[in-house]
Amino acid sequence: MHPQLELLLELQDLKTQRTSLAEDGLSEVESAVFELRPSEALEILDGKIEELAGRLEAPVRARFSEVSQSLGRAVAPVLNGICYGCFVAIPTAWSSEVSRNDRINVCDHCGRFLYYVD
Repeated sequence: MHPQLELLLELQDLKTQRTSLAEDGLSEVESAVFELRPSEALEILDGKIEELAGRLEAPVRARFSEVSQSLGRAVAPVLNGICYGCFVAIPTAWSSEVSRNDRINVCDHCGRFLYYVD
């Protein structure tokens, strides 16, 4: 898998966790086990998000930021030739490539980064 794509997937996961934490907070068990307040946990997640974003190449980081702000999720899986961000079929030539996740692909319709699931 392309290293930038791996970073994008990690970043997307952390942003999802951050959103969930901001909306729901920590459960009593999580607070007790990790000995954290929600604000501390958010700071830790924000720091990790910033660190990972800093490791992205500038054009990838800019696109990730733009798509995240406008659509929420900036990375979407492709299953059976369909972008699961916008549910539009992607070009069949992309689907048949052997090394699909060895480069960064973007959906022509919604602009999300794509990763292929077999």
